[in-house]
Amino acid sequence: MAAPQRFDVAVIGAGITGLSAAWELVAAGATSVTLLEAADRVGGKLVIGEVAGVPVDAGAESMLAVRPEALRLASEVGLKPSIVHPATRGASVLSGGHLRPIPIGLVTGVPTDLRALAASRIMSLRGLLRIPVDQMMGRPALTEDVSVGDFLSRRVGREVVDRLAEPLLAGVYAGNPDQLSLRMANPSLFRQLARDDSLLNAANAVKSGSAIAAGARRGPVFAGIRGGVGRLAAKTEAALAAKGVLVRTGAQVTGLRRLSAGWQVQTRSGPLDYDAIVLAVPAGEAARLLRTSAPFAAARLLSIDYASVAVVTLAYPAARLPALTGSGFLVPPVEGYQVKGVTYVTNKWEWEAKAAKTATPKGMAIVRASYGRCGDIAVLDRDDAELATLARRELAAIAGLPPITIDERVTRWNKALPQYHVGHVELVGRARDSLVDAPGVALAGAAYDGVGIASCVASGRQAARKVLRDLEESVMEDHG
Repeated sequence: MAAPQRFDVAVIGAGITGLSAAWELVAAGATSVTLLEAADRVGGKLVIGEVAGVPVDAGAESMLAVRPEALRLASEVGLKPSIVHPATRGASVLSGGHLRPIPIGLVTGVPTDLRALAASRIMSLRGLLRIPVDQMMGRPALTEDVSVGDFLSRRVGREVVDRLAEPLLAGVYAGNPDQLSLRMANPSLFRQLARDDSLLNAANAVKSGSAIAAGARRGPVFAGIRGGVGRLAAKTEAALAAKGVLVRTGAQVTGLRRLSAGWQVQTRSGPLDYDAIVLAVPAGEAARLLRTSAPFAAARLLSIDYASVAVVTLAYPAARLPALTGSGFLVPPVEGYQVKGVTYVTNKWEWEAKAAKTATPKGMAIVRASYGRCGDIAVLDRDDAELATLARRELAAIAGLPPITIDERVTRWNKALPQYHVGHVELVGRARDSLVDAPGVALAGAAYDGVGIASCVASGRQAARKVLRDLEESVMEDHG
């Protein structure tokens, strides 16, 4: 019996997407894998920092538990015993200067329980009365992509966008709802709108389906990792190294060149030849690397915009600390503040509360504030001290937190979140189709398949399977 064909594959970019792609390639068993990362560490936006002696996630701090990909990877690399779930689920939204509980049943900001929405007092009477008009407007007949903001405004009124959809989506995408693709933001709702008589009916159908799926899982929506979600990157790197994967940090890739069979990766330390490549880097970087070998794909990737954000993590002394209810709150721009959302870290994660108690016997609360929206960069022009001061001032005004902190940390993520403008699915499809002339190359990452750890893990694994199929097909052609 012939030995299996071995392939040399490079994964460029060692964020969680690239790490997942490498893990999938290793699972194939007949592939030599090299991870090339320009930074001095792997993990990308999965990184653990420290505030007042307590470890905190400085980037992503939770994973979707209703999707299997992230939890599956965590389990495979040995983190299953460390998977935890939020200690509290309730969150609030600022409305009329007051923090009000977010009502149940929202689907991309679309209310499915009008009684719960009315009871929350988030919206005005006029705004509430506008919502049922949707069911008298006739079938949406949605056949092409639209923006979340424009579509919801037409169907259920602008106040739903400003008070519900925008704050819910801003924390995920840091984008403008009037530019955000509905098809990307909620593919299930987009598909359902082609079948239902109204937006409200479609949202109810999606909610029912999600509830059934969540019930089948018998578990919460989100999950974390004891010690920080950043551990997932470090643990995956260690697991890859144990399986013989070469992980090269500080490896800046300067270009790609098509060979008669395979690809040459040009680095500052010299060229490296591979049979196939997974590009797990931001869209602009992928475009730069593909500009000569796949110019049509590169041109399309260059049109994908990104938003920058900053995370301000604050440690407050327990003395004079008001009662912090729930996991945190969201802030819509119509309220006049710069902060987008706030997480009560020590409320949300029990392991963080224990770590804070150990670090400071007198008591401490750790709070995380998020800043930055696409097109609104003025707030991020402040230096770290100014941004922390702004956070303390706004949190004092909104939630009554004291003006003095024990410690603080500002983490900036430049061009961190891809913007899914209307038509994004078609744009990505055309970019990938343009790679038909570049066999053995696959695109992976948040720019293409969705934000969040689970989406990125899925994207990386899908790209790995794609290049393996390309390689297998090339072998079959050679043996024609």
